[in-house]
Amino acid sequence: MTTLPLFDIYRDLHAHPELAFAEHRTAGVVADHLRSLGLEPTTGVGGTGVVAVLENAAGPVVWLRADMDGLPVEERTGLAYASVHTAVDEDGSETRTMHACGHDLHMTWLLGALERLIATRDSWAGTVVAVFQPAEEVIGGARAMVDDDLVDRVPRPDVVLGQHTAPEPVGRVTVGSGPVMAASDRFTITFRGRGGHGSAPQTTRDPVVAAASAVVRLQSVVAREVGPRQAAVVTVGSIHGGTRANIIPDEVTIEVSTRAQTDDTRHQVEQAVRRIVAAESAAGGLDEPLVRVRPGANVLVNDADAAGRVLAALEGVVPSLVAGDSVLGMASEDVGDLATAAEAPIVYWFTGTTDPALFADGAEVPTNHSPFFAPLAEASIPVGVDAFVAATRAWLA
Repeated sequence: MTTLPLFDIYRDLHAHPELAFAEHRTAGVVADHLRSLGLEPTTGVGGTGVVAVLENAAGPVVWLRADMDGLPVEERTGLAYASVHTAVDEDGSETRTMHACGHDLHMTWLLGALERLIATRDSWAGTVVAVFQPAEEVIGGARAMVDDDLVDRVPRPDVVLGQHTAPEPVGRVTVGSGPVMAASDRFTITFRGRGGHGSAPQTTRDPVVAAASAVVRLQSVVAREVGPRQAAVVTVGSIHGGTRANIIPDEVTIEVSTRAQTDDTRHQVEQAVRRIVAAESAAGGLDEPLVRVRPGANVLVNDADAAGRVLAALEGVVPSLVAGDSVLGMASEDVGDLATAAEAPIVYWFTGTTDPALFADGAEVPTNHSPFFAPLAEASIPVGVDAFVAATRAWLA
């Protein structure tokens, strides 16, 4: 069995990030490495997903998941293997791409875990299903794989396991019990007015003013409507409209991202967003706004018993282990859709990938989705592989 060193695989994946549902080269790299390990990958699952089954006698079934897509971000890390890759985004615009959320490490960790499990197969029994999922960043890849009959194409799991990079020191692994990631939704809202000359605004119904008012007003949802014990986030990340200063446009579109820790808060925030944009449109004499909602992620809930099992397995394996018993942040993930579809418990944990020296020096630490996000990859790879293997073997007979 001849395989590339894991760091070489990581550098290649990092330098060639592809956007959601367009991970064709990435899927090819993953599939080729799986074949080099003696596995037979199934490609094209859910569009660009890759799945491989490692069977080793009778025993429990463990699904290990890694996501594959990059982000429309221009990398500014200065790394020798930094991405200069470009792609066309969902809006048809050309954009630079970057693995700014660590999915390149996620894939590398899973490939490394498979290597280790194959090399030590005399000491365990059961089945490992490696799931390389597309399109996590748009919260759609897990659903696409489920819709492509993933659950019926491979052995059903006793547990689903996964891990995510975190802007924490290399070696620190945090395993939470209960809710660990928030629900999310994405709204595209178009304010529809009547355009005209900038010198005669009285002849128009100005969507710019209505949109601007709504952007400000939306910030009151969390501050004035959500209880202090029920965290939520409302972010307006995009606003588009108009072409010149002296032309009032017909339409202005904003994109809103919302997060919530509970289903009740999620529903409350959605209703508030709809109410505010409708009211601002009415106040400006505009037509009713067009509101499009992209299906988002549900609250990700780690099974308490399974999380305890992972914690016990990682004790003494990773340099620093932290047990968390509450929501760790407002980020979202769709990996829970895999576990829900398979009717299996899930444990999803967070593995630090940042140079510890940055914390000692008090420097600003780039977070996920930053153009400066640069994991300390060589040191992080063995920690992530060790964590994956130890957690997996907690189930394998």
